[in-house]
Amino acid sequence: MPAFLAMNPHGRVPVIRDDEATVVWESHAILRYLAARHGAGRFWSDDPVMRARVDGWMDWSQTALQPDFLGGVFWGFFRTPESQRNRPAIERALARCEQHFAKLERLLENNPFLLGETLSLADITAGTSLYRYFELEIARPPLPAVERWYRTLQQRPPFRKHVMIPFEELRGRPDH
Repeated sequence: MPAFLAMNPHGRVPVIRDDEATVVWESHAILRYLAARHGAGRFWSDDPVMRARVDGWMDWSQTALQPDFLGGVFWGFFRTPESQRNRPAIERALARCEQHFAKLERLLENNPFLLGETLSLADITAGTSLYRYFELEIARPPLPAVERWYRTLQQRPPFRKHVMIPFEELRGRPDH
């Protein structure tokens, strides 16, 4: 544990070591670092205006979408055994998620990706919730543009390898 705490003082994952001197922690910091270091401007622009747009959607996904979906719906519904679920809290989180996905729907109606014609870090951070959202047995409003975006992301090998990870082992069990 001391070796890990030397890499990340918070003692949490994710953490990457890119070389002997470079350790980065926190998922969005890791994504920004990898895009800046290895992405050749493809996912995170050198243009400060475009970068600010990407950052805004990354921050939104981290502070709005992911807490409501992962914390409220996924963990509350899927991870918690049925007998222990807080249905009113799950329903409130699901309603907030519907509002979040409605924003994405409007944005994606005329664009293949969140910020236009090309994939960016904004798509990666917001898109990580799509696999679980569409695979859970929950009620969802029709979202044709979001569904098209999800199908587009599914065609990408890194999305299939790193996001579309079976989560059945996370299901809540009555003995836990």
